[in-house]
Amino acid sequence: MDGRGLMRSVKTVGSAGAARGLRTVRAAWRRRRADAAGLPQRGAELARVPGPVREVEPGPGGGVVRFSRSELRIAVAANGAVFWGWDGAGPEPSYALAGRCPEPDPRAVLEPDKDGGWRVVAERVTVVVSRHGAVEVRTPGGVTLRRDLPPRWWEPAGGGRARWMQRSEVAADARFFGLGGRASGPRLRDGTYRLWNTDPGRPFGPGEDPLYVTMPVQLVVADAATHLVFHDTSWDGTVTLREGEEGAGSGHDRAGTSELRMDGGPLRCWLIVGTPARVLLAWASLTGAAALPPAWALGHHHARWGFGSEQEVRRIVSGYQERGLPLDAVHLDIDHYDAHQVFTVDQERFPKLPQLAEELRREGIRLVSIVDPAVKDAPGNAVFDGGMDEDVFVRDAAGRLVRGVVWPGDAVYPDFTHARVRRWWGRLYEERLAQGFSGFWHDMNEPTSFTAFGESTLPRSARHSLEGRDGDHREAHNVYGLCMAQAGYVGLRELAPQERPFVFSRSGWVGMQRYGGTWSGDVATGWPGLRASLSLVMGLGLCGVPYSGPDVGGFDGSPSPELYLRWLQLGAYLPLFRTHASLRAGRREPWEFGDEVLEHARVALVERRRLLPYFVTLAHLARRTGAPYVRPLWWTAPEDRALRDCEDAFLLGDCLLVAPVLDPGADRRAVQLPRGRWYDTVTEKVYEGPAQVLVDAPLSRIPVLVRAGAVVPVRGDEGGLELEVWAPALGRTGGGLVVPDAGDGWDEPEIERYVTRWDGRQVVVEREGEDGVSEPPHPVRVRGLGAS
Repeated sequence: MDGRGLMRSVKTVGSAGAARGLRTVRAAWRRRRADAAGLPQRGAELARVPGPVREVEPGPGGGVVRFSRSELRIAVAANGAVFWGWDGAGPEPSYALAGRCPEPDPRAVLEPDKDGGWRVVAERVTVVVSRHGAVEVRTPGGVTLRRDLPPRWWEPAGGGRARWMQRSEVAADARFFGLGGRASGPRLRDGTYRLWNTDPGRPFGPGEDPLYVTMPVQLVVADAATHLVFHDTSWDGTVTLREGEEGAGSGHDRAGTSELRMDGGPLRCWLIVGTPARVLLAWASLTGAAALPPAWALGHHHARWGFGSEQEVRRIVSGYQERGLPLDAVHLDIDHYDAHQVFTVDQERFPKLPQLAEELRREGIRLVSIVDPAVKDAPGNAVFDGGMDEDVFVRDAAGRLVRGVVWPGDAVYPDFTHARVRRWWGRLYEERLAQGFSGFWHDMNEPTSFTAFGESTLPRSARHSLEGRDGDHREAHNVYGLCMAQAGYVGLRELAPQERPFVFSRSGWVGMQRYGGTWSGDVATGWPGLRASLSLVMGLGLCGVPYSGPDVGGFDGSPSPELYLRWLQLGAYLPLFRTHASLRAGRREPWEFGDEVLEHARVALVERRRLLPYFVTLAHLARRTGAPYVRPLWWTAPEDRALRDCEDAFLLGDCLLVAPVLDPGADRRAVQLPRGRWYDTVTEKVYEGPAQVLVDAPLSRIPVLVRAGAVVPVRGDEGGLELEVWAPALGRTGGGLVVPDAGDGWDEPEIERYVTRWDGRQVVVEREGEDGVSEPPHPVRVRGLGAS
């Protein structure tokens, strides 16, 4: 331990209480000793590159190219996705993929190319392999989108897992997005990004990296096309990005570069080319459809670490009801547990929790419970005893339990990478359902173990099943939260088969959308934290996780009335709309910030309730098409460079453009408009794009624009579904999709398609179906007629 680590340990002991402080010091030393004994010493390493081509073996959708020191397996799938794997790596087994791999494209064949190379020509992409192992991806028109240079490996001389590096080049005009939840984004600037799910241990802002959800997924947007690239390995690693530079008339462009370095795992890759919508559709077909949240989960949630009693929960709920503020869910944090032990209840502070839950449910409000993976290491704890009987906890190479320190004190961790353990954990949610909970948020599942120094997680030498393949925490760490989410989601489906499970998880990996969503984690209170909130949601959506949101107001501290209101106004247009704060933070109830803020907050909350049918529609479309609710402005026009560089506004579905206020004191803001006519949803003022326009943003609202011709499903005054139709530009048509949904259960409602057009001086709205055109089955309200 260096001097810095020693100082951290002393501060921990002195500030957090002697008992917990000493535990974290012991945990840090225990982790260090375990890794010193359990991890192989690397020693000397042998560097390796593929070498020249020796032979090829054509196969379905592609084939195998053998080099002197490696081999490359390549295949184009029927959905257009391209897979390649080095050193014989195949696409399975994989935690990212949903079910079996897609069928290969029978029309894609491996054939000779010039200079001794080979190529696979498919409908949407051509993949060229050079004679020394460079892999180049081109559009059907021959434009190069990405060029992977020959990879390099470093193998331990005594055997063991190889490290590897892959350097890639992209177009000079390309922009990088993705890599999971990143606070500095959504466009990823030059820099190095780590691929290791991490609890920063403190509230974070835009400069903090990595965070809770990291993914080796890049979405690269260039003039020629958009492509997504996914390196399917869960090991620790880094991605170093550098944007290119165009020659400014000299004709000498500098390509953008991406350098991926991984500590282990197979070097295998998936790549998808097309429009953003087509790319995300194919990505969802690979990694799985997004779980469909119940309708109440798309409303407003109120949470706090510190609702310490049933009386406090009733006081908060009454505050919302007395002031006429919509509320759909209340979240209980670790303080409702008995001594912080998971799947327990403090009977002194919550003596009648099932009765409270039933009372709230009759009022249309659901209870949501936190669930942590760590189990108190204490005989007599029912979960610990049951887990010991079933042998479910992570052990070291010598067979000893791996222990960490979390909220209940010394704790052990289920090995969620074992199917038997997931089944055992899933059955435990029966206790939560009996207490009346309707939803679950998974926390501390990076997994986190408090340590005075070093990494705050399990030893890298800890052993895991990894579905029977056996391995250690270096490979299991990043998928731990994903597997926990799977355990909870599948368990809830079996325990309550008539209801959609509602699960969202602080940590996860590629494919986590199959089981629910995520939230920002402990975002810092402040204007930079507000900006980071939007970056996280947009970046996760482009990685295939459509349902997420921040802690409105920030996790720590006390936001100013202005900051709180602007955060609430942004949150009202994000998929997960939740206020939340730390035990030591200021209050987050709207009435705590004065009468003016209360009235403006009411407008935002009522508008979210009014837009609930639109959010339900977006949830169904995300599940069926992979398109996120929150989309960058360039979603339908990625070739528009002005939109590509815009990070402070977003599209909500196809219809709305939301321009949040992200700076203090602003009452106007510039908005970059995509092509077409746009209406201000409050004033109905008309704007024409593409253009940058200045829009009013008084404290009472943030600018929200709607596309001309849009059909937006909203909640009518009587509570039923109504169609809000915005007049198309003269001589043009419009339309929209609506998915009417009862709000829960597993029925597959039909997608209703509407077309809007002018008929003389009247706007006509028609439903298009298999049987032709018909009248809408819902009330219609046309807006924007005065401007038109």
